[in-house]
Amino acid sequence: MLTKQYIKELKRKNKDAVSDIINSQKDIGSINFILENLGHLPENFNSDFLYELLNHSHWQVRLNAVKNIGKLNDKVDTKSLFELYKNETDTNVRREIVSSIGRQRKSINKSILIDFLQDEDPKIVCQAIRGLLAFEKDNDVEKSLHPLVNHPNEMVRTIIYKEYFSKKGKSKNALPHTHTYDFLKNVVVKADVLEALQLVPDESVHLTFTSPPYYNARDYSIYPSYQAYLEFLEKVFTETHRITKEGRFLVVNTSPIIIPRISRAHSSKRYGIPFDLHPYLVKNGWEFIDDIVWLKPEASVKNRIGGFMQHRKPLGYKPNSVTEYLMVYRKSTEKLLDWNIRSYGYETVKKSKVDDGYETTNVWKIDPCFDKVHRAVFPVKLCKKVIQYYSYKGDLIFDPFGGSGTVGKTAKLLDRLFFLTEKESKYFEYMKSKTKNYDLYDNIETKFLTLEQFKEEARNDSVACLIQGIVVT
Repeated sequence: MLTKQYIKELKRKNKDAVSDIINSQKDIGSINFILENLGHLPENFNSDFLYELLNHSHWQVRLNAVKNIGKLNDKVDTKSLFELYKNETDTNVRREIVSSIGRQRKSINKSILIDFLQDEDPKIVCQAIRGLLAFEKDNDVEKSLHPLVNHPNEMVRTIIYKEYFSKKGKSKNALPHTHTYDFLKNVVVKADVLEALQLVPDESVHLTFTSPPYYNARDYSIYPSYQAYLEFLEKVFTETHRITKEGRFLVVNTSPIIIPRISRAHSSKRYGIPFDLHPYLVKNGWEFIDDIVWLKPEASVKNRIGGFMQHRKPLGYKPNSVTEYLMVYRKSTEKLLDWNIRSYGYETVKKSKVDDGYETTNVWKIDPCFDKVHRAVFPVKLCKKVIQYYSYKGDLIFDPFGGSGTVGKTAKLLDRLFFLTEKESKYFEYMKSKTKNYDLYDNIETKFLTLEQFKEEARNDSVACLIQGIVVT
């Protein structure tokens, strides 16, 4: 009877014992059982029968033969494997051939592995990439791998970035992951966000939570076209990506909006901002994580269903919009969330744990807020949830469109730091008038700065300049 122990004893008996027992088997199941349980192959192991099995009619026997040949180290006959690869029709066998050749880490196999990069199977290409990484300082290998960042297959692009390019160009003097720069702590800057971000070092921010200005739906946001609006947001979130810590989060609160018709002879137009913005974010290095639906009471939103209620004619149905989206993204990284969490000390992790009553679904029922100065205000309850779920105490929270300052105020309430930018004078002054409320909860004074003052603060932060090599002009 074939057992794992029996196969183990056969290997010890003599170098031809396994070959003999394989040749005596008539059914495919028994042959595969022996091959799958060979384990470590000793130095004196006779592997000739494995190469003979490369011509077997059953794909699984060929697969298991290739796997065992891959264990032979210096005794691997790469030529035989490559010949099988050229004629093999089974995908699994072909992939295993590439893996077995790659594991040899022999420089003489480089040209073969480079040839594998042209295969139409993306998994074979990825296996070849892993095999070539052993020679990544080799010029020929670099020339072969570099173009793969533009490979048509997403899996190949991901693996080449994760295993190769993401490990290059990392600063050896990077700021500790849990730290940020003093000149960014509890600061509100009156400036265009893109100008302000030019002064912010790479990897300074732990979380960004914002609601972009509506496209031409408020008097404070006039753009020449919807495309121009999306391109502006792309620039903002590309810069936000640069200043965000590795593997940390961006949460964008948006909703479809309606541009009212200018007369009864014209139609109103509805823009799906969350859906149109999404491709721009993913393209620029943000990994999509979740869509959270903010559900508001129907009484709090504009009535669109009134006309339909009167005539109930098909095609005229327009439901009341009681939802907004919180689109959650993470800065792309090869590191797992556990790496981020382990960056913090035990006490910080303990104190930052989310209390009972947290949301268990992606639908959050929260009443909206209204303000005389700013018509689109974050509810504090919404801010609390986002900041608690996606940051730790002491983290820096960024809002590129500061508005009424709710993100900053809530960050302080939760023992976080904040950095806000706001272009509009009336909102900047409004936040400034609430300074006393800001400073009740933290020992770091809130600063309200012009762009020039912010530039001076950045220049004076010698630590930031020393670590990042920034020259502020």
